[in-house]
Amino acid sequence: MNENPLDLLPELLVLGGAVIGLLAGSFLPPGRRRAVAWICGAALAGGTAAAVAAAARPGGTVFGAYALDPPTHVARIMVMLATLAVVVLAAGRARGHPREAEAHVLLLLAALGAVVLAAADDLLVLVAAYLLASIPAYALAGIAGDARGTEAALKYYLMGAFLGVLMLAGVTLLYGLAGSTAYPVLGGRLPAASGAAVACGVVALLAGVLFKVGGVPAHFWVPDVAEGAPAVVAAFVTTVPKVGGFVALARMAGEFLAASPADWRLLAALVAAATMTLGNLAAFFQDNVRRLLGYSTVSQAGYLLLPVVAAGRGGLAEPALLFYVAAYAVTNLGAFSVAVAVGRDSLDDHAGLARRAPGVAVALAVCLLGFVGTPPTAVFAGKVLAFTAAWDAGYAWLAVVAAVNTVASVFYYLRWIAPAFRPGEAAVRIRSRTAARVACGAAALSVLLGVASGLLLPGLSRGTPP
Repeated sequence: MNENPLDLLPELLVLGGAVIGLLAGSFLPPGRRRAVAWICGAALAGGTAAAVAAAARPGGTVFGAYALDPPTHVARIMVMLATLAVVVLAAGRARGHPREAEAHVLLLLAALGAVVLAAADDLLVLVAAYLLASIPAYALAGIAGDARGTEAALKYYLMGAFLGVLMLAGVTLLYGLAGSTAYPVLGGRLPAASGAAVACGVVALLAGVLFKVGGVPAHFWVPDVAEGAPAVVAAFVTTVPKVGGFVALARMAGEFLAASPADWRLLAALVAAATMTLGNLAAFFQDNVRRLLGYSTVSQAGYLLLPVVAAGRGGLAEPALLFYVAAYAVTNLGAFSVAVAVGRDSLDDHAGLARRAPGVAVALAVCLLGFVGTPPTAVFAGKVLAFTAAWDAGYAWLAVVAAVNTVASVFYYLRWIAPAFRPGEAAVRIRSRTAARVACGAAALSVLLGVASGLLLPGLSRGTPP
């Protein structure tokens, strides 16, 4: 066990940035609160650099409840980079808002919760991380103060509170059965406990984590928040919590769920199939681009559950999940950045985008076709790894369901791409140049990751180091 608090330097930098930003926002006059965005951005950049440096050091556990291993390192880096991109997106749109400083501070606190969620090696730390990742996000969803945002925030909060109570009940039950909340101890003691009681505890526990990742049946908040919250907030809550949530699921699966007498793999496989299918079906005829992206993130959650199902069966599950979740984060931020750049939510409002802003239109096509899994984008490599991991783990039927859903999703993504490239007079205009640059950068990064992954796929698909 390593008791060096400096191992938590990335998290401490983010927390320090949030505290300093809150204090600065409290004393600075309204016209100078833009400095809070710079403070938060610097904290995230420093945290990312510290996380990269920490990844080169030997792993371990801090205070017996916080894991320092490759999944934690990847989650740290992806969460902080994604949040930094959101801070950049929000800096221009939040300027002059009465809650400008608070918005940036809430972003950092929610991001910190997502990181802790990914690294938690104890159920009590997991619960604390769940609350830290959730409560600031509820406030962010309704920060605009309009009717749609308030309704979205209320739905988000009520579902999060209900499923959080279920999660606490599951933690209590598992603690009663094992006498401990530490993951390694749970893995050693749950096999001797009552199978029915363990199953109840696991189902209740997973309810809370599924809420964070937007999986069925805890997905109802996703389209409402994607449509009703400010577009920048929607980009954040559909991206960053998923990184922490899926890494947390994989950690639980590898450390104690695999040893439990409950058949959690079948449950997770059924949830994955339902999530990807219902997300796709609901997205088919959406005319609001943000609501379409909301259901798209639900379907992507189903695909991301495949390597979770395969956790502990072969060496491909962990790299598949980590690469896919990184690819998803880049692609989802890119797609939402297009929505922020255009500033209009109807599919028809994007007509002629290729004529007015060809770079943004290409970025949109790359991101949406990337969601489908079109080479050479990063999600293509992520899906190949995830499908292979599920197949090798004995869930060939789940890989087939995922492949069918992938083909079906082409329909609704093309419903957005087609108007953007439709010939004719361009009526659309770009309202945020910063968002347009972020979208183009995300699309380029997705392609670069996809091309680079071509060198790694052969070795990884055989379960050997690349």
